[in-house]
Amino acid sequence: MNPKQDPLFLSKAKMVLAVIFWGGSFIAIKVAVGESSPAAVVWLRFLIGVLCLFPIILQKNLLHLSGWKEVLEYTLLGAMGVTLHQWLQSTGLVTSQASTTAWIVASTPLFMVLFSRLFLREKLGKFSVLGIALASAGVLLVVSNGDIRGIFQTGFSAPGDVYVLLSAPNWAVYSILLSRTLQRRSALKTTFFSMLFGWLLTSIQFVVEKSWQNFYTFTISGWISILYLGVFCTFLAYLFYYDALQNLTSASVGAYLYIEPIATMLIAAVVLGERITLPSVLGGALIVFGISLVNKKKQPANMPAKKLSLKIDD
Repeated sequence: MNPKQDPLFLSKAKMVLAVIFWGGSFIAIKVAVGESSPAAVVWLRFLIGVLCLFPIILQKNLLHLSGWKEVLEYTLLGAMGVTLHQWLQSTGLVTSQASTTAWIVASTPLFMVLFSRLFLREKLGKFSVLGIALASAGVLLVVSNGDIRGIFQTGFSAPGDVYVLLSAPNWAVYSILLSRTLQRRSALKTTFFSMLFGWLLTSIQFVVEKSWQNFYTFTISGWISILYLGVFCTFLAYLFYYDALQNLTSASVGAYLYIEPIATMLIAAVVLGERITLPSVLGGALIVFGISLVNKKKQPANMPAKKLSLKIDD
């Protein structure tokens, strides 16, 4: 069989494209919030995503809701995964470096393991404990730019790092809720309606702040960034990601996700001129190695891999 016709090969290729798209999203957000407000950027980005998904949802006859419980479920997912999460990241990127942000967000699987231990009472092995310690040290190394002791004296190296760091546990909780929803509902339908309701909630802040006035401040670079976020990072990347979740194990998907901060760091160095610092490289390596230890636990041979959403951007 031609590799290009192999469903598994195609899913892997789509996964690589998705994480590269998401890797560039931090740079695009950084450019966009430099010309406009975070509320305007998030509102425009997900408006484009909703409009792109709508014809597909219509064609597949998925444009219906069973009742108020389903509405509340999608509203909660939209509030956490779109409204709050994207506001935290966009606001953080006003002052944070794009590459630093990507490494912080890469710690999301770490928070998922911690929450599973606290709320689901899942046991942690010795590798998991060591991995959590190393990944935590890596996050501190990145956000402090090598001066961990300075965090407790002067705070984070950039004010926006606090917002971005808060987005990681938020996405971890969102992912746990999303995984339960995907066991009962269509992935495509869940993506569309959670995105739609999240965008509607974002519209409240958009209207209150009169963010449409920021449209006049966009340059060509700003509009290109918005289109990139809407089409590539929100529409295509989401579709590619869910295709990968249907054909690859969660462990395999998680491995691909670590390409994202590396891609962000390289693109940010070329496009934004951000310096690649030694603390960022060392901290990023600790995060990746630590989380790989956390995921070292083996599944029984007769148990299918559980699929769980572990995306580290959006």
